[in-house]
Amino acid sequence: MLSVGSWFCGFTSSVHSPGGHHPWPFLFQAVSPQKQAFVLELLSGCLEYQKLLTVVVDAFYVRAGRLCLWADYSLFEVTCYLATFQLEELGFPLFCDIIRGPARGQMRKFLGFFFNPVNLCSWIKDEWSLIYETNYVKENWIDPLMRWQPKVQELISQLEGVSACQVPLLKSKAKATEPKEFNLTVPRPRAIPVVPRSTYQVPKEQQQLEMIKRDNRRRAEELLLKANLEELRCAMPRARGEKPAQECKKQLQPQIPPRIRKTPKLTFYRPDNAPVKLNTAAILREGALYQRQVERELQRVDQLVDGAGDISEFLEWQKQMLAKDREEQLAADECRRLRGKLSQQEAVLARHSHVQENRQKADQKKEETAELMRQCAARRLQEERSVRELVQQVVEAQKNVKAAQAKLVQDRRQIVQEVAEESRELLQRTAEAAREEQRRRWELTSQRRALETQPTRKGKLVDLTQIPGYGLEGEMSVVELRERLALLRESQRRQEEEKRDQIIQGKRARSQELRTTLEQISLCRAAMGRAAALRWEEKKAQAAAPRDRSGDERVQELRRRVEERATERRRQAALLHVVAPRTARPPAAVSRGSRRRGQGLWTLGRQGARPWRGGERGRPRG
Repeated sequence: MLSVGSWFCGFTSSVHSPGGHHPWPFLFQAVSPQKQAFVLELLSGCLEYQKLLTVVVDAFYVRAGRLCLWADYSLFEVTCYLATFQLEELGFPLFCDIIRGPARGQMRKFLGFFFNPVNLCSWIKDEWSLIYETNYVKENWIDPLMRWQPKVQELISQLEGVSACQVPLLKSKAKATEPKEFNLTVPRPRAIPVVPRSTYQVPKEQQQLEMIKRDNRRRAEELLLKANLEELRCAMPRARGEKPAQECKKQLQPQIPPRIRKTPKLTFYRPDNAPVKLNTAAILREGALYQRQVERELQRVDQLVDGAGDISEFLEWQKQMLAKDREEQLAADECRRLRGKLSQQEAVLARHSHVQENRQKADQKKEETAELMRQCAARRLQEERSVRELVQQVVEAQKNVKAAQAKLVQDRRQIVQEVAEESRELLQRTAEAAREEQRRRWELTSQRRALETQPTRKGKLVDLTQIPGYGLEGEMSVVELRERLALLRESQRRQEEEKRDQIIQGKRARSQELRTTLEQISLCRAAMGRAAALRWEEKKAQAAAPRDRSGDERVQELRRRVEERATERRRQAALLHVVAPRTARPPAAVSRGSRRRGQGLWTLGRQGARPWRGGERGRPRG
């Protein structure tokens, strides 16, 4: 019996053997036909009840067998199948011999988990009932296992005693395997060095230059602002009784009147009279736009009167410098991109050569592996021949045992046939009971449908003017309720009409405001169009008229004086290092008076001094 248990453990462990060849041919050659039949029956049973066995073994690994190897999964499945379906047929002594095999510790732990009454009567029964009928599971599987539970508990106690009595063997600690790096995994040194990270970073010198450039730009803007504030102070008007600032210019005072040579005219954009229908937002937006334009023009006129200058030259220089910096940056980016592309191409070539060398080494290694496989196959054939001879000797020695085993198999087959007949009769009785139950249900269903088809009285006489009299607060009849609802709807309708009238009045008022705004916009557009036309005609007349030489000389003299004053102001500012800027005038509110003042200045510009060459802002757009 002990040899049978050892053979069984060897069989279950060889089912999942890690070797390259399958163990089944050798097993079927090494065992007798009786054992072959037992193995086939065991295998077919495990496959048939795979779902039941998987439920128990998976739960064992999750709850009690966390430290058990997954290689023993098939061993636990076969043990569960034998304990559930073959324990009566095998007998308890043979089952004990199988359990006392080499894997005693795992068997003891699994049997303790499987034959636990709490597990059997709770979740194992519930899980199996999801696959098969509950009564069938309880009568055929759970109850027999509960009957065998005391004997199995004694077997578990014996296994625990044997494990406690065994003295653990002192084993020398095996030397740990030191892995050696494979030759194919060692990369060759790169033909091209790795691009350093500093290549993709901006150098510190460039950052410092950027900081210096920003500081210089800020200082230049401050100086430009100061120069614009003090540029045309020499052209400011003086009172009649005020003395000139320098005695050297007294002889020029009676010849040149102290007045402003250029009073800028109001500049408006060319009106857009396209026949486009404007909505409310567009009307309000355009009105606000014209108002802001008038405010900006008035503010610009005040600044020019105070002596502000034009910054177009600075903006042009700024644009040129920005374009130059942008070109330099684009060239540097292009060089960097081309260098990166070249490095990428060289890296691709190096990688291709490396892959080719690895492929050659892999082919060589495959040839060596094939040669080793051929040698292993020859050695395996030699071993199989020796094993066949050994098996033949064992078969000859066991000829006397075959007769007893054949008789045992015949008896078992007879028992199986009897059990099959009993099962067949039980199934027939169960089927008859099911048919009887189905017939009874059909009769009940027919009776229920017949009752449902009988006519019933659905009408009910109700007096709508009668109060129910339930004693509730505010109780009333249906007719009174309908009248009150009608009155409530009428009041709601009146409220809605009043609200609608209010909304219509508000819309009319807003439409009137929008019409007023449209009229103002039309007037502003017409005024701007007339002003632009007058400026254009004046410009054409000035271009066609001959130039006055005396006027040019006067302008040159004024320019020379302005330059002298500016030079003197710069020299003084450099000596004193103090510049007192003139306080800016607050922007005037846009009103009718301010518009009249702007129109008056524009008229003065038409009738007064000649246009200043630096005042390009007076030129109409378009």
